[in-house]
Amino acid sequence: MSADVAVNPQRRGPEDEAYEERAFGFWLYLMTDAIIFALLFATYVVMAPNVASAPSPQSLFDIWHVAGETALLLVSSLTFGIATISMIQRKKGQVLLWLAITFVLGAGFVAMEVMEFAGMIAAGAGPGGSGSLSAFFTLVGTHGLHVTMGLIWIIILGLQVMVKGLTMPVTSRLFRLGLFWHFLDIVWIGIFSVVYLPGIM
Repeated sequence: MSADVAVNPQRRGPEDEAYEERAFGFWLYLMTDAIIFALLFATYVVMAPNVASAPSPQSLFDIWHVAGETALLLVSSLTFGIATISMIQRKKGQVLLWLAITFVLGAGFVAMEVMEFAGMIAAGAGPGGSGSLSAFFTLVGTHGLHVTMGLIWIIILGLQVMVKGLTMPVTSRLFRLGLFWHFLDIVWIGIFSVVYLPGIM
């Protein structure tokens, strides 16, 4: 069901069906993205023992840094959920406020990830150091790139909400962005469980 039908459950027409088709198409995109991440996870699991002469990624993990990244992303998913509720309630100001908070939290996550990568490279554990490091940087970096694209998307939709208001096209796009953002949260939980947690333990 699209966000527009959720806002106006009694109103259905050609436009509603068109937006539902777009939502379905976006679900298909998320499925293909999930397959890509599944392949990256599988590659990391296979390559993780191949550390060669470089430091292993696990030896450089900082539990507090990883915990901070995780907290920022999980809370950002909550704030985006509140933005969605505000959208359904047609509260434009609240939508903009919670989107802004979500953006700040997501930007903080990306900044911490860049700091982590820079620290690892400075310690001689760059992506070219070993198969394990290549798989690590590819998996975690791909997720970080997705979050960055999500941040750009938040800016664009925030501007659309300001200029156009909560119109049907805008709420439909916000709904799809919500699907994307929560999907990234799920992927991060997988990264935390498969990549970071075994190394920290």
